[in-house]
Amino acid sequence: MLRPPPRLTVSQWAERHRILGSRASSEPGPWRTSRTPYLREVMDALSAVQPARRVVFMKGAQVGATESGNCWLGYILHHVPAPVLAVQPTVELAKRFSRQRIDPLLEETPALKERVAPARARDSGNTLLSKEFPGGILVLTGANSAVGLRSMTARFLFLDEVDAYPGDVEGEGDPIALAEARARTFGWRRKAFLVSTPTIAGRSRIEREYFASDQRRYFVPCPHCGEMQWLKFERLRWEKGAPRSARYHCEACDEGIEEHHKTAMLAAGAWRPTAVPEDPYTVGFHISALYSPVGWLSWEQIARDWEAAQGKPEDLKTFRNTVLGETWQEQGEAPDWERLVERREDFRMGVVPPGALCLMAGVDVQDDRLECDVWGWAEGFSSWLVDHVVIPGSPREREPWDALAKLLARDWPRSGGGTMRIAKVCIDTGGRDTAAVYGHLRRLRDPRIAPTKGVDGWNRAQPVQGPTPVDALVDGRKLRRGLKLWTVSVSTWKADLYRRLWLGRGDAAEFPPGWVHLPQGIEAEWVKQLVAEQLRMVKDRRGFARQEWAKLRERNEALDCAVLARAALWLLGADRYGERFWQQLRDQIANAPLQPSELPTGGNVAPPSPPPVATDTHRPRGWLAPRSGWLR
Repeated sequence: MLRPPPRLTVSQWAERHRILGSRASSEPGPWRTSRTPYLREVMDALSAVQPARRVVFMKGAQVGATESGNCWLGYILHHVPAPVLAVQPTVELAKRFSRQRIDPLLEETPALKERVAPARARDSGNTLLSKEFPGGILVLTGANSAVGLRSMTARFLFLDEVDAYPGDVEGEGDPIALAEARARTFGWRRKAFLVSTPTIAGRSRIEREYFASDQRRYFVPCPHCGEMQWLKFERLRWEKGAPRSARYHCEACDEGIEEHHKTAMLAAGAWRPTAVPEDPYTVGFHISALYSPVGWLSWEQIARDWEAAQGKPEDLKTFRNTVLGETWQEQGEAPDWERLVERREDFRMGVVPPGALCLMAGVDVQDDRLECDVWGWAEGFSSWLVDHVVIPGSPREREPWDALAKLLARDWPRSGGGTMRIAKVCIDTGGRDTAAVYGHLRRLRDPRIAPTKGVDGWNRAQPVQGPTPVDALVDGRKLRRGLKLWTVSVSTWKADLYRRLWLGRGDAAEFPPGWVHLPQGIEAEWVKQLVAEQLRMVKDRRGFARQEWAKLRERNEALDCAVLARAALWLLGADRYGERFWQQLRDQIANAPLQPSELPTGGNVAPPSPPPVATDTHRPRGWLAPRSGWLR
């Protein structure tokens, strides 16, 4: 017999049945919505009796958003059984979410424990990524798995951390669109919960979805004058260097509000829409960590985090994303090339500066030449343009590639003594002569060479993906030791370069971390090519704003080579291993036998030795690539 869903909201269910254990919560015990009153309306919008079909939650850290989604899952399993699809950014994160959040939810909530059989029972239907229960099933998957997103029909969708989803999942399109297509057959009964901290303005999915909603803000009363207002970071004030003095100042009476007032303010707060939604069935909520309950993230700690982030663009971006729950505006405007020419430094091209710890190269393939730029790198991602080499000749011919092999075999003199060799080189293969480039790279068989293909779009979590085998037999089978291609998210690295080019020194004597050092000998034309593109906002087919790179001038080879050299550094492990990576390089330099080298006077070095021949491209175990004669 068909029965209507119970007249029970998600928050009511949570207060009756939800038990938080020590595995998943810092405050174990029965669920209390009064601890985070702002979550009540968010959870209730997910209730079966509410008309909303899409609930969007853009938030800062430590506000309880994911737990509100878990309460919704428990509500579904207990009272509204149906197929449910929960999506994390990757399959690995979905497995971790299952172990750390879903299993405690089922085991520590008595009302749910009896609904899902133990995982160890035979034919229980309880696996790591699938939980069967009477009347429905909960499937967990990653946004990076097209198969997982299209494998089932689901009435309910829990899409967590959507800003970390890939832009295009295995060539099949946007993962949110793929997931929501699974729920269309349920019509008005379907619901989707989209949760995330935002990332970059113009690229943030959660911001896009929030702007399409009624854009609700949580208004709280001033304890002094009673004025209702939503909390803004600009109103949090403290004496410089004294975060303990942080007070929130009312926008009406300007009186300072103490941290201990927050509990009463949150209890008396209310959500208010601030816009007319494009879709009346979409509701959106935004809240920052300023609302974090007493005992979680304090205003004093927020002030400390803000002061610690000053002068560090990456830390400021993290603060804005995770604390304020707001997007970061990327510096996409092209730096003035005249300013970059004026700030060129007095170090010699063709010689490795003393601060550089390793050499990377990027090669851009043109119809009549190979453009190669050699960059030196140090901790903090400071970089030096060591040399710019143009190798004439069609990429279809053998001669330019033989010249490139000699260049890679070259020993670059270090300022102060010793030599260094290029550790990794990325070569763009996406031109008109891709097949010819593949053939010449197979012949060179240098393990330092990484064939790459640039793709548009943004992927900060994995800006270089692969490798993907491109060599196949007649029957289509991929050759295990054939040529492998890496995919580079060029937009990500262009934004990274522009951020570093915009760094200023002020009155500081030292260069800030990430500074781009350009030698006096580089031509103005090359500098123009380095800033040949600009980030612009455009509208997609659905009318949503997005950012893309547009050319300001025709030639941009220097920008492409800089992106490839940065991708080479990523491949070598600098981003993954951080300080350990740079410390090992410093140790290698310190222990290397330094033979005084005669610095070149005409820009040329001694004739290069024959190119190395690779016998095995497999990277040995360990966190860092083999030294491969980087230091001589």
